Amino acid sequence: MIVFPAIDLKGGQVVRLAEGDMDRATVYGDDPAHQAQLFAEGGATHLHVVDLDGAFAGKAVNASAVESIVATFPGKVQLGGGIRDRTAVDRWLGLGIDRVVIGTAALDHPDFVEQAARDLPGRIVVAVDARDGFVATKGWADVSEVRVVDLAERFADVGVAALLFTDVGRDGLLRGCNVEATQALAHASSIPVIASGGVAGIEDIEALMIARSGIVEGGIEGVITGRALYDGRLDLVEALRMAAG
Repeated sequence: MIVFPAIDLKGGQVVRLAEGDMDRATVYGDDPAHQAQLFAEGGATHLHVVDLDGAFAGKAVNASAVESIVATFPGKVQLGGGIRDRTAVDRWLGLGIDRVVIGTAALDHPDFVEQAARDLPGRIVVAVDARDGFVATKGWADVSEVRVVDLAERFADVGVAALLFTDVGRDGLLRGCNVEATQALAHASSIPVIASGGVAGIEDIEALMIARSGIVEGGIEGVITGRALYDGRLDLVEALRMAAG
């Protein structure tokens, strides 16, 4: 299982939000490239980067910070936030991003996402952000009437690399990952699922490893963790060791 340390960008700084609320941001540093280097030194081979300002603006806002991370980090970088058309997808992939994460556009313009996934198999991740089982969009500011499982089903068999499932109500709060909902989505979809939101410590990594053991198709590909790493509640080396088992 892949452990994705998270670098969320707001105003060029490394932050973590509580429940996706931009007014509840904790700043952890002002040098995103240095943070990427620290994660690399800890053994991380993948990063999950989010342009939070871009998620609300609908276009790249922290582009220079993202580019500095890509230039510094020797592994694979997955990027989300404000990627809502093919031009943005192609631009980021051309700059060295391994996979792009598309959320709002997956709900508003699914045909675009389907075509991108078919043209670029394994390079498109669909963000399935949920509040009480329904899809949240536009930086989690809006909640739709579309069920999580229905959005996932829309993108089956088109080349989507993974579904990034976030329980918005737990994100950044250290309440524990919603393993049950993650496992249910993984069972319901043939697309691999990445867990996100609420990881509090090594027990969440262990629980996800147990949950993924019983899934045959698709499965749980990885887990994204941010605040637990920054606050020292989760040791990256220990998490990577457990996830490798």
